[in-house]
Amino acid sequence: MKKIIEPIAWVLVVIGALNWGLVGIFNLDLVATIFGANSIVSRIVYILVGISALVLIGFKLMKGMKK
Repeated sequence: MKKIIEPIAWVLVVIGALNWGLVGIFNLDLVATIFGANSIVSRIVYILVGISALVLIGFKLMKGMKK
């Protein structure tokens, strides 16, 4: 299951990081531009990005405990 979840989580985290980079550099929220500011789809994307980051942190912590 980890082999499926981890790559998806990485893609979502990279999307989130790129979006925040655009916000910081150009004041452009690409997710909100594409899906609409405060739309349900935008909120779902933001939630999935956040969950993905937590999943990757959890995988890293579990890997660290195995050593």
